[in-house]
Amino acid sequence: MASDTPHSAEYFGEQRDFWWNRDFLELMARRWGLPEAPRILDVGCGVGHWGRLMLSLVSARASLVGLDREPKWVEEATRIATQRALPAKYQQGDAAALPFEDESFDVVTCQTLLIHVGDPEAVLRGMRRVLKPGGLLIVAEPQNLCGSLMLGKTRFDSPAEEILLSVRMHLLCERGKQALGEGHNSIGELVPGMFARLGLRDLAVYQSDMASPFLPPYASPAQAAQKQQLLDWADRDFWYWDREDTQRWFRAGGGSADEFERNWAVVRATSQRIAAAVRAGTEESVGAGAFFLVSGRR
Repeated sequence: MASDTPHSAEYFGEQRDFWWNRDFLELMARRWGLPEAPRILDVGCGVGHWGRLMLSLVSARASLVGLDREPKWVEEATRIATQRALPAKYQQGDAAALPFEDESFDVVTCQTLLIHVGDPEAVLRGMRRVLKPGGLLIVAEPQNLCGSLMLGKTRFDSPAEEILLSVRMHLLCERGKQALGEGHNSIGELVPGMFARLGLRDLAVYQSDMASPFLPPYASPAQAAQKQQLLDWADRDFWYWDREDTQRWFRAGGGSADEFERNWAVVRATSQRIAAAVRAGTEESVGAGAFFLVSGRR
């Protein structure tokens, strides 16, 4: 992503409001036994989507602190919290060096943070440090590679070689991103082992029950947001990531420059076909993936 664009900007649109089913999170709150009025820390909070969900699961006497490295996201999260009169404060800071005293929070949490950090276990150790004894660490992270095989109606009929090319490209990009110390996009399936090594108790792993049916006329708020994102990406030089990052990660993962150019042309053509099907009202998909909620107590 261009250096003047804040981190994760492509994923902070309206579509992010539809990542979780409300009743599933209410069930999780009961399973976790969330305190009535916890002090919550949301690490890598972005514009506050996940922290606001966490606040909505507890009483109005709860409070939340959000931390993010991007000043723009801190400003936007603060604006939303003020507008909605939420008991939340946001500040700029580094997830790898949390600026809080030991044992400060009842709940420490993050969503899609660890996929972006070079040393996720070090970040988790810091999150554990600021957790009160008996407090709950909750991490929401995906296994993104599996999305390469969620094909939808249009892509299912693509040549097998084209589908396998896309999967290989995605895998090499994920490996390259990790090799460069920029994160592991499929870290969700590795987080439980990290929790175990940190000595957390009552370890539990759940998978989101959210699917995202995408059916014409794409009229619901969730589908309209998904349509807008898909067409926006198709209209630009974009895949799952922009061309610059995709090329860096692909090369670092073992791909060649020539292979990248060939593959980029293929995946972009696929995006254009899907966009054309959406505009024609013929594309159908469910959009589910592997998104894990991992929790443990100090």
